[in-house]
Amino acid sequence: MSFIKTRSFKTGLSALAVMSLGACASTPDPVIGAAVSTPRSDLGQAGFAVQRSQTYLMRPSDQISVNVFREPDFSLENVRIGVGGNVSLPMLGSIPAAGMTAAQFEQDVARRLTAAGLRLPMVSVNVNEYASHLVTVEGAVASPGVYSFQPGARLSSAIAMGGGTNRTAKRDQVAVFRETGDGISIAKFDYTQVSQGTMLDPILEPGDRVVVGTDGLSVFWQDVLTALPAFGVFANVGLNAADGN
Repeated sequence: MSFIKTRSFKTGLSALAVMSLGACASTPDPVIGAAVSTPRSDLGQAGFAVQRSQTYLMRPSDQISVNVFREPDFSLENVRIGVGGNVSLPMLGSIPAAGMTAAQFEQDVARRLTAAGLRLPMVSVNVNEYASHLVTVEGAVASPGVYSFQPGARLSSAIAMGGGTNRTAKRDQVAVFRETGDGISIAKFDYTQVSQGTMLDPILEPGDRVVVGTDGLSVFWQDVLTALPAFGVFANVGLNAADGN
């Protein structure tokens, strides 16, 4: 009799755990048509960009190349913008670079080289590595960590880089922490709605921190699944004892 109760209890736990996992594994159907692109101010989304910027302003830690045509002594294949926003170039020393586009920096370097005595310098500048673009992904994702991203990447990209949400994720509680001139701001997103296209999928900014909330009920079922093998051993021991073995 005790064996039947134990087996029934174990079977019930297993069935409920499978049902719980099935619910966690489902994905929402996308809503066909134009995706929502309006930030919700009530969720702190007002400062989040919808469209990718058409220009890129260089930032500290970015790595650039500076090529002066037919002047290899004044050219650098790779140079990193320092934390103060400057780069050090041959003949010119340390000069500002952060906050400029590549084209603006080309013009500034050419002007400085002309003033230093170089005749009609032709300068080209390229961003080789967007090293300033880092996002921290934490919480209920498969692989939390710090990831580099390309300008224009969105919140969904950050979660994908973190391996996606896991079985314990509370997808309607995704927080994005962002540094502003007034301190750290926090915005909330429902990732299920983002996946459907019914909520803004915002452009990431360097230094953003994405935290995916945890569903306490899902954590409970994760613990149940972890405990099931040990529970099975206990049930077998009880069965053997009942049989007199």
